[in-house]
Amino acid sequence: MTSNPMREALRLQLEAAELQFDWRHLDELWDKLAEEVGELKEAAGEGRDRSEDELGDLLFMAVNLARHLGVDAERALARANAKFERRFGHVLKHLSELPPPGDPRRLEEMEKYWQQAKQAERAKG
Repeated sequence: MTSNPMREALRLQLEAAELQFDWRHLDELWDKLAEEVGELKEAAGEGRDRSEDELGDLLFMAVNLARHLGVDAERALARANAKFERRFGHVLKHLSELPPPGDPRRLEEMEKYWQQAKQAERAKG
């Protein structure tokens, strides 16, 4: 297995594109992405191997979509990780205010703090 599967997916896609084995229109990629999501949903109840296979197809397609959008998939994922860490950090600051683990209200309260962090980020622009 390669040390950076996302980079390897991009390399494979670029190699195929050089030979004109590539998507012609962005709409085709959206349709394929939706198809891969559907296949992953179906596979979810069929065991880990099938789920892993279908998730891999979905991730490969996401890299393909990023390439066609002119977006660096690795950078996009790094930004998503940082965003999650910031927002979850806000949730953690309010940990003592949350209902105890096992309380059905806990997730709802956590989501409230998550949304606060999200709104604060959007307000900053």
